[in-house]
Amino acid sequence: MATVSVERKSALSKSDGDKPEAVVVRFAGDSGDGMQLTGGQFTLSTALAGNDLATFPDFPAEIRAPQGTLFGVSAFQINFGSNEITTAGDAPDVLVAMNPAALKTNVTALKPGGLVIADTGEFTKRNLSKAEYDQSPIEDGSLAKWDVLAFDISALTVEAVKPFGLGKKEALRCKNMWTLGLALWMFDRDRQPIVDWLKAKFAKKPEIADANIAALNAGHAYGETAELAGPLHKVSVDPYPSEPGLYRTVTGGEAVSLGLVAGAQLAGLPMFFGGYPITPASAILHNLVNMKEFGVTTFQAEDEIAAICSAIGASYAGQLGVTSSSGPGIALKGEAMGLAFITELPLVIVNSQRGGPSTGLPTKTEQSDLYQAVYGRNGDAPMPVIAARSPSDAFYCAIEACRIAVQFMTPVMLLSDGYIGNAAEPWKVPDPSEFEPFPVSYLEAKNGPGDTLLPYKRDERGVRPWIKPGTPDLMHRIGGIEKALGTGNLDYSAEVHEAQTYARKSKIDGVANAIPEQDVCLGETKGKVAVVGWGSTYGPIHQAVRRAREKGLDVAHIHVRHVWPLPRNLGDLLKGYDKVLVPEMNTGQFKTVLRDQFLIDAQPLNKVSGQPFTIAELETAIAELHG
Repeated sequence: MATVSVERKSALSKSDGDKPEAVVVRFAGDSGDGMQLTGGQFTLSTALAGNDLATFPDFPAEIRAPQGTLFGVSAFQINFGSNEITTAGDAPDVLVAMNPAALKTNVTALKPGGLVIADTGEFTKRNLSKAEYDQSPIEDGSLAKWDVLAFDISALTVEAVKPFGLGKKEALRCKNMWTLGLALWMFDRDRQPIVDWLKAKFAKKPEIADANIAALNAGHAYGETAELAGPLHKVSVDPYPSEPGLYRTVTGGEAVSLGLVAGAQLAGLPMFFGGYPITPASAILHNLVNMKEFGVTTFQAEDEIAAICSAIGASYAGQLGVTSSSGPGIALKGEAMGLAFITELPLVIVNSQRGGPSTGLPTKTEQSDLYQAVYGRNGDAPMPVIAARSPSDAFYCAIEACRIAVQFMTPVMLLSDGYIGNAAEPWKVPDPSEFEPFPVSYLEAKNGPGDTLLPYKRDERGVRPWIKPGTPDLMHRIGGIEKALGTGNLDYSAEVHEAQTYARKSKIDGVANAIPEQDVCLGETKGKVAVVGWGSTYGPIHQAVRRAREKGLDVAHIHVRHVWPLPRNLGDLLKGYDKVLVPEMNTGQFKTVLRDQFLIDAQPLNKVSGQPFTIAELETAIAELHG
């Protein structure tokens, strides 16, 4: 066993009785090493310990990259603590590196004085070469600014599962559980929930469950009994004081699914979901498949166009049609979005944004679909756009998307992204009685003069009635060609098209009167600097503004949920600040929308690396703009 350590204390070292408020841990390894599963189960144990937390799973784009290569590294980061946690953390305190490639791609993010735990069993000459190391970084002193705990996890795992008769390849698959056991010991976590989960997962293969449990216990025992000098020691983090209630961890994909079901229930409608698998949106389909008891029908179509068209058909039939995709899949749905808009049928489109264009960065996060969401259809076809700011917020945004869709008879786009979709955080399960139902009503009798039917007769908000097919005496024409006012008969004369175009636009503009006015998340309603965000930038912006205010800077945080139409008071609110900073994971799309709508000379802060903003990046930008 090789152990290398330095005299300096770890970033986690605390004097007796002094506990850290928050700790950031990153697990990194080959895409076959089970890092996402390890991180997920560590998240479960952390949530049960009562800490607030946020996670960031980081996948390679390849389904199975060549083992040991730099582009095949999979990582999972968790930030947990006894205070409010809104991001997955800037720099890890602890990096668990299962091979040289994982070390090389992640160690530069580690805090100075942080702890590296490395599996020397994987630091072979061949693996070092794949990671572009000339010699082992564990032995050449290149890791001197960090504490290093290096030992043969692979061999220890094989030894731990020896009694179960597994081959070496199968035995090494338990390595992630050994590592998890060590992490559970380090942070004083209970193993029993993980044991129960393993028994349930491998109920039909008890020998596999027993082997993984043995590896888990061995890793825990290693930390508990090994006499190691220096960096390895137990760290205790107090629980986060939270309101009483039922809590669970939730990912954005799970929250969107639950919110869609809740929205359909509040509308009193069965829900039809037509989808097609694509990263990172597939999780929504996977979750909804298990919710049939709530009146949910799921359909995996042969392509993206069929998926959205089937959902439009369901809405025409009187159900709540929902579809979901990401990146190029949303582009494929564009024509049908126009069909849903001109037929004025309710439809929810969930866009889990990823890096683009085209296939782009399939497993990385970005916010570059804003122009597409707001403007991206042929003709004048505006539609409401809502952006979730966190995994748990996606639940409430999904309900809001359903409400607007059925109340205004319009397609609505709900923006999530790869970070929100895959990340997890604690969520206080809400009381269903807290939500105001928005039951729909169908037209059941002729509504025109002289016992005539006017399927496109608009109410005071410009909304047409919803007519279920098969309703006696209410047969009507519907389709994508321009239609006459009121009757819906085909009419594509210049006068009618102009009148209908403005009528549809006016209806969508009127959504602004049915949404809340924009608030200020943190700070005052007037001042020197406002940081305006949307979507998943909420966490780092909020923490950066909080820290800047603690330093005495005059700065506020405004986060926009209703991206289109914008809140009716937003323009006046922004004009109360001397300077406006708009951080986005794109090249400045929302900044352009704000300039267009309000003539606000907003300053962009852009990032398109496929990674979320760090708090430090935003702190620096705020300080420079503030002056």
